[in-house]
Amino acid sequence: MSSHPNPVPEAPAAVEALIRDLPKAELHVHLEGSMPAETLFELAGRHEVATVPATLDELRSWYAFTDFAHFIEVYLASVETLREEEDFALLTSAVAERLAAQNVRYAELHISLYTHLMRGVPARVVFDGVEAARREAERDHGIRLRWIPDFPTDFGPQSAEQTLAAVLADAPPATVGFGVGGTGSTLVPYADVFGRARAAGLASLPHAGEHGGPERVVEALDLLAAERIGHGIDSMHDKDLVARLVDEQVPVDVSPTSNVCTRAVDRIGEHPLPAMLDAGLLVTLNTDDPTMFGTDLVNEYRTAHHIGLSPADLVRLAANGVRASYLGAAHRHALLSEIAQVAERHGVSVPV
Repeated sequence: MSSHPNPVPEAPAAVEALIRDLPKAELHVHLEGSMPAETLFELAGRHEVATVPATLDELRSWYAFTDFAHFIEVYLASVETLREEEDFALLTSAVAERLAAQNVRYAELHISLYTHLMRGVPARVVFDGVEAARREAERDHGIRLRWIPDFPTDFGPQSAEQTLAAVLADAPPATVGFGVGGTGSTLVPYADVFGRARAAGLASLPHAGEHGGPERVVEALDLLAAERIGHGIDSMHDKDLVARLVDEQVPVDVSPTSNVCTRAVDRIGEHPLPAMLDAGLLVTLNTDDPTMFGTDLVNEYRTAHHIGLSPADLVRLAANGVRASYLGAAHRHALLSEIAQVAERHGVSVPV
């Protein structure tokens, strides 16, 4: 993106080097919201999408976040360019390359599957495209990618039913979970569909507690049997809920820049991330929709340091991302060992 809505200064050189060298996992990042401007420009030209600016410079300026309504406009235009298997492969390849350049070794990417189904794009087209690029990325960049198909609450339970049916019919083995996004509305109507997703072996990975208050997080835990909470920052308004999350060590996937962009948090200095760590929550650090919010995972680590986290805290966040992942025990152990070695090399004393 051409500008960042919440710029933070570079950290001291030693911290920048630590951030660069840490092996990272990212667990809350949307494939469609990660589309680079150059990829959107190529796809818009391929499919003659008139809503996208005609030059790359104009598109980069248009892509820069201004407000949530503008975000939705850009997001919908981006999704409109994804029509064929090759489009999804191109997007996934571009995203994987950017992640690998930040020393991200593993990522679980939300796929807005219902958004494609409602446009008449079959799930098989989506999955075949992303899978081809996933295999290529693992071979070329050493990064492992996994999928979390999801649906928005905006269209009601029928969107959940259609999404799960498509997942059960066509999702590849690299699919680790099932998710729901939306505006903070109640999760009560989705208990049954998540029960069936879990019965099929998919982890329950809903968004909850970005908007809508701590009660959304309680619903995610009690009704959806959530194994991780996407965002979850509203949990801090309920001491009993915080105690429960700490006791059960339910991971909470936090995306600071996103929270400021969507006005879930007024200013980056007011973000509850430091308090969440201090409370003992198992917090992971993520970007949500990185190119649309003008960030990347390196910048989120820099932002975390800017709002008060120590180098030891940054190492803890990196380790938390691995622990909370569905990477598999052997790979998790190897990556945690590497994080410990990097911390030691940088003179950071923290148990990993």
